[in-house]
Amino acid sequence: MIQWFRRTRRAMDCFQTFSLHKGSLCQQLLLFILWLSSFQDVASLQTLIDPSNISSTSELANPPTTGLFEPIEISPAVVPRYPYLGESLPPMYPTFPTTYEPNLTGRCPVDFSAMSNIMGKTASDCSLPLAALVGNVICCPQLGSLLHIFQGYYSINSDKLVLRNAVANDCFSDIISILASRGANITIPALCSVKSLNLTGGSCPVMDVNTFEKTVNTSKLLEACSVVDPLKECCRSVCQPAIMEAALRISGTQMMLNENKNIVGETNNVDAINDCKGVVYSYLSRKLPPDVANTAFRILSACKVNKVCPLEFNQPSEVIKACRNVAAPSPSCCSSLNTYIAGIQKQMLITNKQAIICATMFGSILRKGGVITNVYELCDVDLKDFSIQGMDAY
Repeated sequence: MIQWFRRTRRAMDCFQTFSLHKGSLCQQLLLFILWLSSFQDVASLQTLIDPSNISSTSELANPPTTGLFEPIEISPAVVPRYPYLGESLPPMYPTFPTTYEPNLTGRCPVDFSAMSNIMGKTASDCSLPLAALVGNVICCPQLGSLLHIFQGYYSINSDKLVLRNAVANDCFSDIISILASRGANITIPALCSVKSLNLTGGSCPVMDVNTFEKTVNTSKLLEACSVVDPLKECCRSVCQPAIMEAALRISGTQMMLNENKNIVGETNNVDAINDCKGVVYSYLSRKLPPDVANTAFRILSACKVNKVCPLEFNQPSEVIKACRNVAAPSPSCCSSLNTYIAGIQKQMLITNKQAIICATMFGSILRKGGVITNVYELCDVDLKDFSIQGMDAY
Protein backbone atom coordinates (compact mmCIF):
# COMPACT_ATOMS: atom_id res chain seq x y z
CA MET A 1 0.00 0.00 0.00
CA ILE A 2 2.85 2.37 0.88
CA GLN A 3 4.73 1.54 -2.32
CA TRP A 4 1.59 2.16 -4.36
CA PHE A 5 1.17 5.55 -2.69
CA ARG A 6 4.79 6.49 -3.47
CA ARG A 7 4.45 5.51 -7.11
CA THR A 8 1.29 7.55 -7.37
CA ARG A 9 2.99 10.51 -5.73
CA ARG A 10 5.90 10.42 -8.20
CA ALA A 11 3.46 10.22 -11.07
CA MET A 12 1.58 13.26 -9.77
CA ASP A 13 4.85 15.19 -9.50
CA CYS A 14 5.66 14.24 -13.05
CA PHE A 15 2.24 15.37 -14.16
CA GLN A 16 2.64 18.73 -12.42
CA THR A 17 6.18 19.27 -13.79
CA PHE A 18 5.29 18.63 -17.38
CA SER A 19 1.75 19.87 -17.35
CA LEU A 20 2.75 22.76 -19.63
CA HIS A 21 4.07 20.41 -22.29
CA LYS A 22 1.76 19.43 -25.08
CA GLY A 23 0.61 15.88 -25.07
CA SER A 24 -0.52 13.41 -22.36
CA LEU A 25 2.52 11.26 -21.80
CA CYS A 26 2.50 11.72 -18.03
CA GLN A 27 -1.25 11.27 -17.93
CA GLN A 28 -0.97 7.99 -19.78
CA LEU A 29 1.89 6.96 -17.47
CA LEU A 30 -0.25 7.77 -14.44
CA LEU A 31 -3.17 5.70 -15.72
CA PHE A 32 -0.84 2.80 -16.50
CA ILE A 33 0.58 2.84 -12.96
CA LEU A 34 -2.89 2.90 -11.43
CA TRP A 35 -4.03 0.03 -13.65
CA LEU A 36 -0.94 -2.01 -12.85
CA SER A 37 -1.37 -1.48 -9.10
CA SER A 38 -5.03 -2.54 -9.15
CA PHE A 39 -4.13 -5.63 -11.19
CA GLN A 40 -1.55 -6.65 -8.57
CA ASP A 41 -4.08 -6.18 -5.74
CA VAL A 42 -6.66 -8.36 -7.50
CA ALA A 43 -4.08 -11.03 -8.23
CA SER A 44 -3.05 -11.04 -4.57
CA LEU A 45 -6.68 -11.39 -3.44
CA GLN A 46 -7.28 -14.29 -5.80
CA THR A 47 -4.19 -16.00 -4.49
CA LEU A 48 -5.41 -15.67 -0.88
CA ILE A 49 -8.80 -17.27 -1.53
CA ASP A 50 -7.51 -19.97 -3.85
CA PRO A 51 -8.58 -23.31 -2.21
CA SER A 52 -5.39 -24.94 -3.45
CA ASN A 53 -3.42 -22.72 -1.09
CA ILE A 54 -5.32 -23.86 2.01
CA SER A 55 -3.41 -26.46 3.99
CA SER A 56 -5.22 -29.71 4.68
CA THR A 57 -3.07 -30.51 7.71
CA SER A 58 -3.83 -29.40 11.25
CA GLU A 59 -1.43 -26.67 12.36
CA LEU A 60 -1.39 -24.41 15.36
CA ALA A 61 -1.54 -20.67 14.85
CA ASN A 62 1.81 -18.92 14.55
CA PRO A 63 2.44 -15.55 16.23
CA PRO A 64 3.19 -12.54 13.97
CA THR A 65 6.88 -12.32 13.14
CA THR A 66 7.30 -8.92 11.49
CA GLY A 67 5.57 -5.58 11.64
CA LEU A 68 3.14 -4.15 14.14
CA PHE A 69 0.15 -4.03 11.83
CA GLU A 70 0.45 -7.33 10.02
CA PRO A 71 -2.69 -9.52 10.28
CA ILE A 72 -2.57 -12.44 12.71
CA GLU A 73 -2.97 -15.76 10.94
CA ILE A 74 -5.39 -18.12 12.69
CA SER A 75 -5.66 -21.69 11.55
CA PRO A 76 -8.99 -23.55 11.77
CA ALA A 77 -7.10 -26.22 13.68
CA VAL A 78 -7.10 -24.08 16.84
CA VAL A 79 -10.92 -24.28 17.05
CA PRO A 80 -12.04 -27.19 19.31
CA ARG A 81 -13.33 -30.10 17.27
CA TYR A 82 -16.70 -31.43 18.47
CA PRO A 83 -17.04 -35.20 18.55
CA TYR A 84 -18.90 -36.90 15.74
CA LEU A 85 -21.87 -39.16 16.32
CA GLY A 86 -20.70 -42.53 17.55
CA GLU A 87 -17.56 -41.32 19.29
CA SER A 88 -17.27 -41.54 23.06
CA LEU A 89 -18.34 -38.29 24.70
CA PRO A 90 -16.43 -36.54 27.47
CA PRO A 91 -18.05 -36.51 30.92
CA MET A 92 -19.37 -32.97 30.42
CA TYR A 93 -21.70 -34.12 27.64
CA PRO A 94 -25.10 -35.55 28.75
CA THR A 95 -25.93 -39.11 27.79
CA PHE A 96 -29.34 -40.10 26.52
CA PRO A 97 -31.08 -43.49 26.50
CA THR A 98 -30.83 -45.50 23.32
CA THR A 99 -34.00 -45.36 21.21
CA TYR A 100 -35.28 -48.01 18.85
CA GLU A 101 -38.32 -48.94 16.81
CA PRO A 102 -41.00 -50.47 19.07
CA ASN A 103 -42.55 -53.85 18.37
CA LEU A 104 -46.29 -53.11 18.31
CA THR A 105 -49.17 -55.57 18.34
CA GLY A 106 -50.79 -54.05 15.26
CA ARG A 107 -54.20 -54.49 16.85
CA CYS A 108 -54.62 -51.06 18.43
CA PRO A 109 -56.54 -48.84 15.94
CA VAL A 110 -54.78 -45.62 16.88
CA ASP A 111 -52.33 -43.40 15.02
CA PHE A 112 -49.72 -42.97 17.74
CA SER A 113 -47.81 -40.38 15.70
CA ALA A 114 -50.61 -37.90 16.46
CA MET A 115 -49.72 -38.30 20.15
CA SER A 116 -45.97 -38.04 19.64
CA ASN A 117 -45.49 -34.98 21.86
CA ILE A 118 -47.33 -36.32 24.88
CA MET A 119 -45.65 -39.72 24.45
CA GLY A 120 -42.24 -38.09 24.30
CA LYS A 121 -42.89 -36.07 27.46
CA THR A 122 -44.04 -39.18 29.31
CA ALA A 123 -40.97 -41.14 28.20
CA SER A 124 -38.75 -38.29 29.40
CA ASP A 125 -40.49 -38.03 32.79
CA CYS A 126 -40.25 -41.82 33.22
CA SER A 127 -36.73 -42.28 31.90
CA LEU A 128 -34.94 -45.51 32.73
CA PRO A 129 -32.50 -44.32 35.44
CA LEU A 130 -34.85 -41.88 37.21
CA ALA A 131 -38.31 -43.48 37.10
CA ALA A 132 -37.98 -45.25 40.45
CA LEU A 133 -36.76 -42.09 42.17
CA VAL A 134 -39.25 -39.60 40.70
CA GLY A 135 -42.13 -42.01 40.12
CA ASN A 136 -44.42 -40.67 42.81
CA VAL A 137 -43.79 -37.02 41.97
CA ILE A 138 -43.22 -36.87 38.20
CA CYS A 139 -43.46 -40.16 36.32
CA CYS A 140 -46.72 -41.66 37.61
CA PRO A 141 -48.74 -38.42 37.37
CA GLN A 142 -47.59 -38.00 33.77
CA LEU A 143 -48.32 -41.62 32.90
CA GLY A 144 -51.81 -41.32 34.36
CA SER A 145 -52.38 -38.15 32.35
CA LEU A 146 -51.23 -39.92 29.19
CA LEU A 147 -53.72 -42.76 29.70
CA HIS A 148 -56.58 -40.31 30.23
CA ILE A 149 -55.64 -38.37 27.10
CA PHE A 150 -55.32 -41.61 25.14
CA GLN A 151 -58.86 -42.57 26.15
CA GLY A 152 -60.18 -39.26 24.86
CA TYR A 153 -58.18 -39.49 21.65
CA TYR A 154 -59.31 -43.08 21.02
CA SER A 155 -62.97 -42.18 21.41
CA ILE A 156 -62.88 -38.99 19.35
CA ASN A 157 -64.47 -40.69 16.33
CA SER A 158 -67.00 -42.78 18.25
CA ASP A 159 -69.62 -42.36 20.97
CA LYS A 160 -67.67 -44.47 23.47
CA LEU A 161 -65.56 -42.97 26.26
CA VAL A 162 -63.71 -46.20 27.12
CA LEU A 163 -62.07 -49.15 25.38
CA ARG A 164 -63.21 -52.75 25.20
CA ASN A 165 -61.13 -55.17 27.24
CA ALA A 166 -59.40 -56.89 24.29
CA VAL A 167 -58.53 -53.61 22.57
CA ALA A 168 -57.44 -52.10 25.90
CA ASN A 169 -54.90 -54.91 26.41
CA ASP A 170 -53.37 -54.38 22.97
CA CYS A 171 -53.32 -50.57 23.19
CA PHE A 172 -51.87 -50.61 26.70
CA SER A 173 -49.13 -52.96 25.54
CA ASP A 174 -48.36 -50.70 22.58
CA ILE A 175 -48.22 -47.60 24.80
CA ILE A 176 -45.69 -49.18 27.14
CA SER A 177 -43.65 -50.49 24.19
CA ILE A 178 -43.48 -47.04 22.61
CA LEU A 179 -42.47 -45.42 25.89
CA ALA A 180 -39.75 -48.03 26.45
CA SER A 181 -38.45 -47.52 22.91
CA ARG A 182 -38.01 -43.84 23.75
CA GLY A 183 -36.01 -44.49 26.91
CA ALA A 184 -38.71 -45.00 29.55
CA ASN A 185 -38.43 -47.61 32.26
CA ILE A 186 -40.23 -50.78 31.17
CA THR A 187 -41.39 -51.41 34.76
CA ILE A 188 -43.54 -48.27 35.01
CA PRO A 189 -46.87 -50.22 35.00
CA ALA A 190 -45.87 -51.92 38.27
CA LEU A 191 -44.17 -48.79 39.57
CA CYS A 192 -47.29 -46.67 39.05
CA SER A 193 -49.86 -49.45 39.67
CA VAL A 194 -51.57 -49.03 36.30
CA LYS A 195 -52.90 -51.68 33.95
CA SER A 196 -55.03 -52.07 30.86
CA LEU A 197 -58.22 -52.04 32.95
CA ASN A 198 -57.61 -48.34 33.55
CA LEU A 199 -58.68 -47.80 29.93
CA THR A 200 -61.94 -49.79 30.13
CA GLY A 201 -64.09 -47.84 32.55
CA GLY A 202 -64.29 -50.79 34.92
CA SER A 203 -67.60 -50.97 36.76
CA CYS A 204 -68.84 -47.49 35.82
CA PRO A 205 -72.39 -47.84 34.40
CA VAL A 206 -72.03 -44.91 31.97
CA MET A 207 -69.49 -45.36 29.17
CA ASP A 208 -70.93 -43.51 26.16
CA VAL A 209 -71.00 -39.82 25.30
CA ASN A 210 -74.77 -39.45 24.88
CA THR A 211 -75.65 -40.84 28.30
CA PHE A 212 -72.83 -38.89 29.91
CA GLU A 213 -73.99 -35.57 28.50
CA LYS A 214 -77.60 -36.27 29.52
CA THR A 215 -76.55 -37.07 33.09
CA VAL A 216 -73.81 -34.51 33.77
CA ASN A 217 -73.82 -30.74 33.59
CA THR A 218 -71.01 -30.71 31.03
CA SER A 219 -70.93 -26.91 30.71
CA LYS A 220 -70.17 -26.61 34.42
CA LEU A 221 -67.58 -29.37 34.21
CA LEU A 222 -65.71 -27.85 31.26
CA GLU A 223 -65.82 -24.37 32.77
CA ALA A 224 -64.31 -25.66 36.01
CA CYS A 225 -61.53 -27.69 34.38
CA SER A 226 -60.62 -25.82 31.18
CA VAL A 227 -58.20 -23.58 33.12
CA VAL A 228 -56.85 -24.97 36.39
CA ASP A 229 -55.03 -22.54 38.67
CA PRO A 230 -51.95 -24.32 40.10
CA LEU A 231 -51.99 -22.12 43.23
CA LYS A 232 -55.69 -22.09 44.07
CA GLU A 233 -56.72 -25.60 43.03
CA CYS A 234 -54.97 -27.36 45.90
CA CYS A 235 -56.42 -24.98 48.50
CA ARG A 236 -59.83 -23.92 47.17
CA SER A 237 -60.55 -26.59 44.60
CA VAL A 238 -62.71 -25.87 41.58
CA CYS A 239 -62.00 -28.66 39.08
CA GLN A 240 -61.74 -31.54 41.58
CA PRO A 241 -65.24 -31.05 43.04
CA ALA A 242 -66.66 -30.79 39.52
CA ILE A 243 -65.04 -34.11 38.55
CA MET A 244 -66.29 -35.77 41.73
CA GLU A 245 -69.82 -34.45 41.19
CA ALA A 246 -69.85 -35.80 37.64
CA ALA A 247 -68.51 -39.17 38.82
CA LEU A 248 -71.17 -39.41 41.53
CA ARG A 249 -73.91 -38.69 39.02
CA ILE A 250 -72.90 -41.22 36.40
CA SER A 251 -72.19 -43.88 39.05
CA GLY A 252 -75.71 -43.52 40.45
CA THR A 253 -74.38 -42.67 43.91
CA GLN A 254 -75.72 -39.13 43.77
CA MET A 255 -79.22 -40.48 43.20
CA MET A 256 -78.85 -42.77 46.22
CA LEU A 257 -77.67 -39.87 48.37
CA ASN A 258 -80.60 -37.75 47.23
CA GLU A 259 -83.01 -40.58 48.12
CA ASN A 260 -81.27 -41.06 51.53
CA LYS A 261 -80.51 -44.70 50.78
CA ASN A 262 -77.95 -46.50 52.94
CA ILE A 263 -74.80 -47.08 50.89
CA VAL A 264 -72.42 -47.66 53.79
CA GLY A 265 -70.38 -50.85 53.38
CA GLU A 266 -70.94 -51.12 49.66
CA THR A 267 -67.33 -51.41 48.49
CA ASN A 268 -68.45 -52.00 44.94
CA ASN A 269 -69.91 -48.50 44.94
CA VAL A 270 -66.55 -47.01 45.90
CA ASP A 271 -64.90 -48.85 43.02
CA ALA A 272 -67.61 -47.60 40.67
CA ILE A 273 -66.96 -44.00 41.72
CA ASN A 274 -63.23 -44.36 41.04
CA ASP A 275 -63.93 -45.99 37.68
CA CYS A 276 -66.41 -43.25 36.80
CA LYS A 277 -63.82 -40.61 37.62
CA GLY A 278 -61.72 -42.19 34.87
CA VAL A 279 -64.67 -41.81 32.50
CA VAL A 280 -64.94 -38.12 33.45
CA TYR A 281 -61.24 -37.66 32.70
CA SER A 282 -61.80 -39.34 29.33
CA TYR A 283 -64.60 -36.90 28.51
CA LEU A 284 -62.41 -33.93 29.45
CA SER A 285 -59.61 -35.29 27.26
CA ARG A 286 -62.06 -35.55 24.41
CA LYS A 287 -63.10 -31.91 24.73
CA LEU A 288 -59.83 -30.18 25.69
CA PRO A 289 -56.64 -29.80 23.61
CA PRO A 290 -53.99 -32.36 24.66
CA ASP A 291 -51.60 -29.80 26.15
CA VAL A 292 -54.40 -28.10 28.12
CA ALA A 293 -55.69 -31.43 29.38
CA ASN A 294 -52.19 -32.59 30.34
CA THR A 295 -51.51 -29.39 32.29
CA ALA A 296 -54.82 -29.68 34.14
CA PHE A 297 -54.33 -33.36 34.99
CA ARG A 298 -50.79 -32.78 36.24
CA ILE A 299 -51.97 -30.01 38.57
CA LEU A 300 -54.75 -32.22 39.92
CA SER A 301 -52.23 -35.02 40.49
CA ALA A 302 -49.90 -32.64 42.32
CA CYS A 303 -52.71 -31.67 44.69
CA LYS A 304 -53.42 -35.33 45.41
CA VAL A 305 -49.76 -36.30 45.75
CA ASN A 306 -49.03 -33.50 48.24
CA LYS A 307 -51.71 -34.70 50.65
CA VAL A 308 -49.88 -37.87 51.75
CA CYS A 309 -46.40 -39.05 52.68
CA PRO A 310 -45.23 -41.73 50.24
CA LEU A 311 -42.30 -42.89 52.38
CA GLU A 312 -42.37 -46.13 54.36
CA PHE A 313 -41.20 -45.90 57.99
CA ASN A 314 -39.86 -48.98 59.72
CA GLN A 315 -40.07 -49.05 63.49
CA PRO A 316 -37.25 -46.66 64.64
CA SER A 317 -36.39 -48.66 67.77
CA GLU A 318 -32.71 -47.70 67.70
CA VAL A 319 -33.53 -44.01 67.39
CA ILE A 320 -36.06 -44.19 70.23
CA LYS A 321 -33.56 -45.99 72.44
CA ALA A 322 -30.80 -43.45 71.77
CA CYS A 323 -32.95 -40.31 71.96
CA ARG A 324 -35.59 -41.09 74.61
CA ASN A 325 -33.96 -39.29 77.54
CA VAL A 326 -31.87 -36.75 75.64
CA ALA A 327 -32.19 -33.05 76.51
CA ALA A 328 -28.93 -31.75 75.02
CA PRO A 329 -27.03 -32.52 71.82
CA SER A 330 -26.02 -36.18 71.93
CA PRO A 331 -23.63 -37.80 69.41
CA SER A 332 -25.28 -41.22 69.83
CA CYS A 333 -28.79 -39.83 69.35
CA CYS A 334 -27.90 -37.73 66.30
CA SER A 335 -25.87 -40.55 64.76
CA SER A 336 -28.76 -42.99 65.14
CA LEU A 337 -31.25 -40.44 63.80
CA ASN A 338 -29.09 -39.54 60.80
CA THR A 339 -28.53 -43.21 59.99
CA TYR A 340 -32.26 -43.88 60.02
CA ILE A 341 -33.06 -40.84 57.87
CA ALA A 342 -30.29 -41.74 55.43
CA GLY A 343 -32.09 -45.03 54.88
CA ILE A 344 -35.55 -43.62 54.20
CA GLN A 345 -34.37 -40.73 52.03
CA LYS A 346 -33.11 -43.19 49.40
CA GLN A 347 -36.63 -44.42 48.71
CA MET A 348 -37.70 -41.66 46.32
CA LEU A 349 -37.79 -37.98 45.51
CA ILE A 350 -40.59 -36.15 47.33
CA THR A 351 -41.95 -32.62 47.25
CA ASN A 352 -41.54 -30.04 50.01
CA LYS A 353 -45.18 -30.44 51.04
CA GLN A 354 -44.73 -34.20 51.24
CA ALA A 355 -41.59 -33.67 53.31
CA ILE A 356 -43.61 -31.65 55.85
CA ILE A 357 -46.14 -34.47 56.16
CA CYS A 358 -43.41 -37.11 56.39
CA ALA A 359 -41.53 -35.15 59.07
CA THR A 360 -44.75 -34.80 61.05
CA MET A 361 -45.51 -38.52 60.76
CA PHE A 362 -42.02 -39.54 61.85
CA GLY A 363 -42.12 -37.08 64.74
CA SER A 364 -45.41 -38.62 65.86
CA ILE A 365 -43.84 -42.10 65.78
CA LEU A 366 -40.95 -40.88 67.94
CA ARG A 367 -43.29 -39.22 70.45
CA LYS A 368 -45.32 -42.40 70.77
CA GLY A 369 -42.03 -44.17 71.53
CA GLY A 370 -41.24 -41.76 74.36
CA VAL A 371 -38.99 -39.21 72.63
CA ILE A 372 -40.25 -35.84 73.89
CA THR A 373 -37.25 -33.72 72.87
CA ASN A 374 -37.28 -31.90 69.50
CA VAL A 375 -34.55 -34.06 67.98
CA TYR A 376 -34.95 -32.32 64.61
CA GLU A 377 -33.64 -29.10 66.10
CA LEU A 378 -31.22 -30.91 68.35
CA CYS A 379 -29.56 -32.76 65.45
CA ASP A 380 -30.05 -30.06 62.80
CA VAL A 381 -32.43 -32.11 60.63
CA ASP A 382 -34.01 -30.22 57.73
CA LEU A 383 -37.01 -30.99 55.51
CA LYS A 384 -34.78 -31.87 52.58
CA ASP A 385 -33.25 -34.63 54.69
CA PHE A 386 -36.44 -36.65 54.20
CA SER A 387 -35.84 -36.93 50.47
CA ILE A 388 -33.06 -37.87 48.10
CA GLN A 389 -32.16 -34.15 47.81
CA GLY A 390 -30.51 -34.38 51.23
CA MET A 391 -28.26 -37.36 50.47
CA ASP A 392 -25.16 -35.15 50.14
CA ALA A 393 -25.50 -34.19 53.79
CA TYR A 394 -24.65 -37.71 54.97
